[in-house]
Amino acid sequence: MFDTGDHDSGPLAGPAEVTEARRRFARLLGEFRRTAVLVPLDERDSLWTADFGGVRWICAFSDAPALARFAYARGESDREWAYRSLLGARLLDAVVPALPGPGGVALDAGSHDGMLFPPVAGVVPDTVAVDLGGRR
Repeated sequence: MFDTGDHDSGPLAGPAEVTEARRRFARLLGEFRRTAVLVPLDERDSLWTADFGGVRWICAFSDAPALARFAYARGESDREWAYRSLLGARLLDAVVPALPGPGGVALDAGSHDGMLFPPVAGVVPDTVAVDLGGRR
């Protein structure tokens, strides 16, 4: 669903490569914001999250087969996975700000095409973005 179009440009990227990478990410972010994704529910019927690196990541999947592959990889394909369908924009603009601390969205976690939408300005609302200095 989301084509990252990754190309290995070597260890050092020049200004043109950085500009192109930013454009590519902006296109992916726009597509994610307009797309409904599946977010599994935990045992408390809350959106499933995972904490990593001081960030609470909402785990979202681009479609049912992506969620099924994740369940299989976890060894949990034999149970029913309840989920909610939410627009990416709603996750970033409403759900992330409601989290207790920095939060972002991990799309298709564990897959080759996985993507992170981190808690930075331009991705989440400025009021909950974390700057590079670690302040909120």
